[in-house]
Amino acid sequence: MGLMTGKKCLVMGVANKRSIAWGIARALHREGAELAFTYVNDRLKENVVELMETLEGHEAMPLLPCDVAQDGQIEAAFAALKERWGKLDVLVHSIAFARTEDLQRDFLDTPREGWRIAQEISAWSLVAAARGARPLMQAAGGGSIMTLSYLAAERVVDRYNVMAPAKAALECSVRYLAHELGQYNIRVNAISAGPLKTLAASAVKGISTIRDIVEERAPLRRNITVEEVGDVGLFLASDLSRCITGETIYADNGFHIMGL
Repeated sequence: MGLMTGKKCLVMGVANKRSIAWGIARALHREGAELAFTYVNDRLKENVVELMETLEGHEAMPLLPCDVAQDGQIEAAFAALKERWGKLDVLVHSIAFARTEDLQRDFLDTPREGWRIAQEISAWSLVAAARGARPLMQAAGGGSIMTLSYLAAERVVDRYNVMAPAKAALECSVRYLAHELGQYNIRVNAISAGPLKTLAASAVKGISTIRDIVEERAPLRRNITVEEVGDVGLFLASDLSRCITGETIYADNGFHIMGL
């Protein structure tokens, strides 16, 4: 019996094998969870299918289309999951996006549309997904929702630009959702992971330099791995974290505590 045996978990945001969402999915699967995945378009669907096929029992795993920028797709995904499972124990929200040009321009020059896109995809989508998950988690007697943030939500990280206020909004949303959903025994938390060479991070100029700084300055003197963040996600998904909600958990080898 694994830590997550019998638990039904939806993972949103797997892009490739370096995705944090994939690291969390593997940790959940290792501990016996039943998994479902979403994909945003046909190109990324191929990646998700290829990864799913490496997991035992992948034939029974729901794979659902869900582009959070398209009206109705979030609702349709949760409706399909309700028909398939009837309940949900864990939601992993690992979705973020900003246009490349908005990350590369000066923050002062962020256009209205670039701001809207980053906020809608990266922060509002958590609220919408939580709304879809709530009745399924109520049917399960409670649940755990987690999302992925970054230190730039509270400190300046050069060139993170328009994504930084989106992550700040995401962390604020975690607290408000935790407040409202706690009455249903649903916990909501964020993981603020250190820099990783994920598909999303590749759009941020200088990610390799940032990783070099973390390796030099973090108390543990190294960068994190996807597997380590996956285990943090496993903790938040499991009953071991049953008294934790509304929190941002830092998984960055202590880098966030450092000053000059």
